This record gives sequence, C-alpha cells and structure tokens, in this order.
Amino acid sequence: MDLSILLSSPLNPPIRNPTRRSRKLYPPFVTMATSGDSISAQNKPPKLVTFIGKGGSGKTTASVLASKYYASEGLRTCLVVHSQDPTVELLMGCRLLNTPTECGTNLFAVKLETSKMILEPLERLKKVDASLNLTQGILERIVGEELGVLPGMDSFAPVLALQNLINLFSKEKESSNKEYDVVVFDGISSEETLRLLGATERARSYLKYVKDLAEKTDIGRLTSPSIIKLVYDAVKMHGRRSEGKTSSEIWIEIEGLIEKTSLWLTNHKNFGCYIVMDLTQLTSVSAALRYWGCAIQAGTHVSGAFGFLPQLSSVEKGASEKFSPLPFSILPLDSSVDSLNSSAKELLRSTSQCKYSSVCFDAKEKLVTLFMPGFDKSEVKLFQYRGGLELLVEVGDQRRIIKLPGNMQGKVAAAKFVDRNLIVKLR
Repeated sequence: MDLSILLSSPLNPPIRNPTRRSRKLYPPFVTMATSGDSISAQNKPPKLVTFIGKGGSGKTTASVLASKYYASEGLRTCLVVHSQDPTVELLMGCRLLNTPTECGTNLFAVKLETSKMILEPLERLKKVDASLNLTQGILERIVGEELGVLPGMDSFAPVLALQNLINLFSKEKESSNKEYDVVVFDGISSEETLRLLGATERARSYLKYVKDLAEKTDIGRLTSPSIIKLVYDAVKMHGRRSEGKTSSEIWIEIEGLIEKTSLWLTNHKNFGCYIVMDLTQLTSVSAALRYWGCAIQAGTHVSGAFGFLPQLSSVEKGASEKFSPLPFSILPLDSSVDSLNSSAKELLRSTSQCKYSSVCFDAKEKLVTLFMPGFDKSEVKLFQYRGGLELLVEVGDQRRIIKLPGNMQGKVAAAKFVDRNLIVKLR
C-alpha cells in the first residue's frame, strides 16, 4: 500500500526530540577522550572508520589525514583504498600495492584490486569442490586470471579485505593476520559505502527467502545441501569446515554471523562514520546533509561532521548549526596532521554516541517519529505490508523497514514533516 499521499496531512503532534604495546590487542570498547589528551589504551578511536560525502569534497583527503593522525598517536593504522585514483599515493608519498604497504611509522596502506581479490575465494572453491566433486571438475578448469570484473563484484571486494584486516568473523583470539588498531576505509563512492554498510540488513531479508527455497522446494532440497557446504567451506566461516554439520546448523550459523556483523557495525565504539564537505561549496554542504539522511536510512549511525575551509569564518558556524546535533569540526586543506585543531582530534578519537535517535515511538499517541535530515517530504514514500506489523520507508534508492512495537501495530492514518522529522500517526 503506497501511503505517500498522507505526507500532506494536517497532523500536528509534538516532536520528541596509545602507544601500542607489543603483542597485546586492546579491545575497541573505549570512552571519549577529553580535549588535549593523547590517545591511549583507555581512549582509543573506533576500530573501523570511514568518511562519506560528495565527490570532490575531501573524502579521500580526510581519510589520509585521519590515518596519519592515528599513526602519529602510536596506533597501528591501515588505510584501505578502493579506487584507482592516484590521489592517495600523492598525499601519502608512497606507492600502494594490493597488500599492506608501510608508508611510515605505524602507518600502512593497501589498494584494493577486485580482479586480484577474486582469485583467493576461487582457489578455495576449487579445493572444496575437489573434495565434494560437485561440479565434476568444471571449476578446476577455470583460470582465474582470465576472469574480468563483472558489475557488482566491486561491492564484495571491501568485505573480503576488511575481514582479513579486522578479523570480524573470526572467533579465534589469535590470528596469523597482523592486527591493526584502526582501519580507515576509503570506498569507491559514498553510495557504494552506504550499500556496504546496509548490506547486513538487506542480506537478512534475502537469506530468509533463499532458505525457504532451499527447504520448501523439491529442487532446493535436492541441491542446496551440497551448494551450501561448498560456499561455507570456500568462505571458511570462523575458520571452520562444514564436515559433520547439517544444512540446518549451517543456516543457523550464517544467520548468527549476519546478526553479529550487524551489531558490530551499529556499535559506535567499533565503527565511526563521518560526513565530509567543502564549506566553500553550497552543493557540497547540501549533499552532505543528504548523505547524513541516507546513512540513517542504511541503518548507520553518523559520528560527526567535518568541513574543509581555508580560514575560519561565519560559514563554519552556519554549517555547524545545519548539522546539529552532530559534533562538527574544521579540517586543514593541506592534509597535515600538525594543522589539525584540538576539536578535530577529539572528534576523530571519540567513541561517544551522538545524542540523536533515528526513530522514536510514542505508544500513548501512537506516533512514530523518524529523523530524516537532507530529505524533503515529496521524496518520501511509505508502504505497509504484513497487516501493519512493519513500516517501510523509501527515499531515493534507500529502503528502511521499521518494525512496530506490539502495542503500536496498525495502519497509517496520517504523516507529515516537521523540522527534519517525519511524524507518522497510526490508528
């Protein structure tokens, strides 16, 4: 049911508003540092950091600057670049390879090349297939170096790289992979980064339907046990093999992995997402506001906002007010760590959650308030399925499913925009 026409309803409800020690791995759960403090084991930044913003607004420059800052504070840092743009090499002063390259003290960088990254999972598939004999030798005859990159493959490359660097999926305390205190990810584009961050929620929906096909159809029951074991062993989830596991146990483990990843990314102490803009360009500031809203739609909590500005002026104050309640700071144009002001350093190492809620429920008034900065009411469409148990919000190419509490489930009666908030009245 398309409920977008309800956005013009005359509803008028209230708005609710360290230096790294040898061979010791510090947990990413930390507290916010006070201004002037250096980074230590007690106030480390998030484990994974990324920046989003309009192309040309300084996203890559901010990634390099943040990486240099973390490394200068004694944190073993790796900058992951998913682009063939040579800007990072110029700013870092070193040539990047498809394996981590040391660019300075505590500072490493790697350039993702999808055509090379697909070789490793293909080789694992071949080895597993050789033991299962599922494809009867067809996989073995595939020459990985001959395969080009198809549309969509670029979206999976960062997943493989980040897993290797962060060991997100591994249950083992020790790993042969080198541990980094901070990983800074600079994606191909903000859109791709947001799709990557929202992938776990989307994967949960797809997995449910794929599981139904595998368990409730004749062809699924016939083929899925072998296929799922092939994929499981090729991916090497938790470093384990499928031997001795039933299909049901593997499905449960996959669901648990998706849930774990989703919880990890939504924990502001593990993951920091920052908005970047060029304050001299109105289009850059407008795009930043929209990306803030898109990040919320993708299920990501934005930690703060940065603006590039040649010199301090009233522009900074205006931008700070636009992005309230996000913490806001200015970044230097020269990508020099020495030029970072204290507020920028504090924001980069902060793991305190910004106090804004993306969704609020008022059971008494039966109101759902959705915080949607950067969007206009004409862009929003509301849908309801499953008898009013959920509310689907669509803006642009982002869809978000809001599960309604039991005491608020019902049909939408009206909706309207008030001060960056979409307020939905249920009946």
